[in-house]
Amino acid sequence: MMLRFAYPVLLALLLVVVVWLFFCLRKRPSSITYSMTSRMARFAGGGGRFLAKIPMALRAGCLILLVLAAARPQLYNVSREIRSPGVDIVLCLDTSGSMQALDFKLDGKPVSRLTAVKKVVSEFIKKREMDRIGLVVFGEEAFTQSPLTVDKGLLLGLVDKMEVGMAGDRTDIGSAIAIGGKRLKDLKAKSKLLILLTDGVHNAGNLTPEQAAEAVRTLGIKIYAIGVGGKGPAPFRIKTPFGTRIIQQRVELDEKTLKKVARIGGGKYFRAADTKQLDEIYDMIDREEKTEVKVNEFFHFRELYPYFLVPALILLVLETFLRTTFLRKIP
Repeated sequence: MMLRFAYPVLLALLLVVVVWLFFCLRKRPSSITYSMTSRMARFAGGGGRFLAKIPMALRAGCLILLVLAAARPQLYNVSREIRSPGVDIVLCLDTSGSMQALDFKLDGKPVSRLTAVKKVVSEFIKKREMDRIGLVVFGEEAFTQSPLTVDKGLLLGLVDKMEVGMAGDRTDIGSAIAIGGKRLKDLKAKSKLLILLTDGVHNAGNLTPEQAAEAVRTLGIKIYAIGVGGKGPAPFRIKTPFGTRIIQQRVELDEKTLKKVARIGGGKYFRAADTKQLDEIYDMIDREEKTEVKVNEFFHFRELYPYFLVPALILLVLETFLRTTFLRKIP
């Protein structure tokens, strides 16, 4: 629920009330001339000045509440009805041991491939506001980390928790494609995408990437493949008895297989050698795979002005009562 004023321009009248109150406080109180005031001083109570200001304070409160009521405070919320399906997307992300290579940079500092992927994927998820997205994590094994959902907060939290080796150190690309396809096959959407990201070679599992791609394509699912990593040896951080060291190690990327998978899946293959290229690739996919989504928005309002108007009238009645009885001025 959110708060708003239907006529916020009327809140400017609060400044008028403040100015009126300022002049009232500076105005000299009404008085009568009497020659023997020294004899009457002992009849004056110490709280007389305070009591005299009570009606003015009540009126100021009344005016403030009336201004707020006139501005029509409202609590409201917005509900949305999506009248056309968006895009269903499964992100298959490699978390094998090679994803700890430090050949990517963020803010000028070396980071692991997985750290860079997590940042770029998070930005991609934020942009796909109306689409259902699922996550498949793979290494030596492949598993669904999240079924397709529109809960972007949940997805971002799961991406943030991804770690190198959480699914094993080897790479089973075939199972990752198959599990992603299984998540998408029974869903009704205008477009279904499987975005595969890996930095290695298929070296685990019995199902080949080509076989998995053939099966997935028959379900009407388009496959994009992204190969991650630069050419040549990549730096790795290792622990030794003498502390942490950086070593250079070659990581093989099977671009031939990934290109074939993308071709079978009716999509495209991309190579990302750094964070900038990876970001551009996801931006390109985001632009290409748009669908028109018709959204009806319904606003639900709850009027709050009675909560201001009723107390204002109570203050007005109380002020009038005090001015004509206990705090009556003479003459």
